[in-house]
Amino acid sequence: MALLDFFNRRKKDATSEMSFIDHLEELRWHLIRSVIAILICAIVVFIYSDFIVDTVLFGPTKPDFISSQWLCKLGRSLGLGDAICFTQVKAEFLETTMTGQFIASFTVAFIGGFIIAFPYVFWEFWRFVKPALSAKEKKNTRGVIFWVSMLFFLGVAFGYFILTPFMVNFYFNYKLSAQIKIMPTFSDYLENLIYTTVGIGVLFQMPLLVMVLAKIGMVTGAFLRKYRRHAFVIIIIAAAIITPSTDPFSLTIVTIPLYLLFEASIVVASRVNKKQELKDKEEWS
Repeated sequence: MALLDFFNRRKKDATSEMSFIDHLEELRWHLIRSVIAILICAIVVFIYSDFIVDTVLFGPTKPDFISSQWLCKLGRSLGLGDAICFTQVKAEFLETTMTGQFIASFTVAFIGGFIIAFPYVFWEFWRFVKPALSAKEKKNTRGVIFWVSMLFFLGVAFGYFILTPFMVNFYFNYKLSAQIKIMPTFSDYLENLIYTTVGIGVLFQMPLLVMVLAKIGMVTGAFLRKYRRHAFVIIIIAAAIITPSTDPFSLTIVTIPLYLLFEASIVVASRVNKKQELKDKEEWS
């Protein structure tokens, strides 16, 4: 019923409403254009796959990685010495199947194409949804494409520059026994990298989602504060889903930024609620 109501609100013109089939046809073209955009970007990534794999994907595994140097300099400037400097590791990866590298190249191309094309893909989604919104809802969601894209890229950057170097440094330096030599597959590294970049990018949408829900009256700052403990449990579950391995280190390094985003969401919801209360008072006075 909710889906039908949504479709009924999308008008083809001022006098006639689009049929359900018309809506599906329009949605199909939005999806087709989104897929084409991703494929075009994926082809570009595939053409430069050697550079992207050696320089971008393996960047966080190298001791001269930019964020590794920055953290080390920050620690020394704060008088911590080398406390937060990463220990140099020799990160090498295996591939245990003949088709492993071939399949991985397509995975790299698709994920890279999706990241690059994300603003356009969301813009196509927004073009489909926007006609169903009222004038007030359109006004309240002004600039949504910019904010969604910015939060997504911010999450991807956080995962790439912060989480991934910590993950690599921790696992390659963790020694259960001197007789064990760590030699992960490239597919294993790529899977972890996708989770800690694209996954974090998606979850960084939390404050924006809460803001939208607060504007339409579904959540309030007081409600989020009341169920803060419940939210913490949900965040831990989400962190466990994002990180393929469930060790305490991975969970902690993902849980902390997600919980900070939740606290930011409380602030955003409270401000939205306060503005709405002031507006309601002005209307009643």
